[in-house]
Amino acid sequence: MPPSRTRIRRATINDVATAAGLSRGTVSRVVNGERYVSPEARLAVEDAIAQVGYVRNSAARNLVLQESRAIALIIHEPHSLLFEDPNIGSILLGANEVLSKADYQLVSLIIDSERDSHRVAEYLSGGLVDGAVIVSARASDPIASAVRDLGVPAAFVGHPPGTPDLPYVAIDNAAAAREITERLIGTGRKRIGMIASALDRDSGQDRFSGFRAALGSRFDPELVVRYPLYTYGYGLEGMQELLRRCPEIDGVFAASDAVAAGAMTALQESGRRVPDDVGIVGFDDSSWALRCRPQLSTIRQPADLLGRTAAQLVLAQIRGLPSPVRVLDTTVVWRDSA
Repeated sequence: MPPSRTRIRRATINDVATAAGLSRGTVSRVVNGERYVSPEARLAVEDAIAQVGYVRNSAARNLVLQESRAIALIIHEPHSLLFEDPNIGSILLGANEVLSKADYQLVSLIIDSERDSHRVAEYLSGGLVDGAVIVSARASDPIASAVRDLGVPAAFVGHPPGTPDLPYVAIDNAAAAREITERLIGTGRKRIGMIASALDRDSGQDRFSGFRAALGSRFDPELVVRYPLYTYGYGLEGMQELLRRCPEIDGVFAASDAVAAGAMTALQESGRRVPDDVGIVGFDDSSWALRCRPQLSTIRQPADLLGRTAAQLVLAQIRGLPSPVRVLDTTVVWRDSA
């Protein structure tokens, strides 16, 4: 049998008091940052802490205060998409930047199944987080309802229909999609299609609505293919399907940059030149846009700012401050793909 490990004993506040030659109460006041401690006593306690290697038991302190100092980032996406979608990483980093400055930990919770939904809801009910940022929520999302029912301070990135009336930060996906589609029409394209994605959430539905509004009477439902996720693979498959339906297609709006990258590969494999034969535009201005050859015309959305703002909305609720809805600006970034 392998030798058993001896658990290292943690230094306690009593050890600090002994080393400092002071009372436990004085040491406790220094550790908790309270006033009414002489400079000499504070210095003695700090020296004793360094001497005995004392680390404050935050779990015990948080139990007394009934707070965890943790905020959940709930991401409702398949595991595989986490590594393909740069926006998720940017949202995470933006939220973490704000929370770390406020001395909160970010806890990532991934939902990829109904079982995950139940597991995460149970985790939230245990009081292990003080708030939540919810990314990629679907219409009538059960996790969003659980957050509301538990009274957890929360904010959405985006705001799909059928979800609870909680604070959110978003962009105007419909207006942005309409703007870039109109720009594509302005290049002289006559047969314009769309690879639509994620129609069960506000971003996908609104991008489709904006595309349709831009085309008006020229909209052809046969030139729209629908897929559940924003992925390169669905872009590849979707463009192949559009080419089968309409070989003379000369313009494409892809619902995300990853989708557009896949579509561009399909076009080039079919012998179509981009943008000479087919102009293509995307959405996000993510790293996918710069990987494409030619580089992708797209909508720039501030993913990191979405994360930062959502975290600020959650912290505002924890502190009892107003947390109004925020709609952030987007811009068209026009490159060589159209």
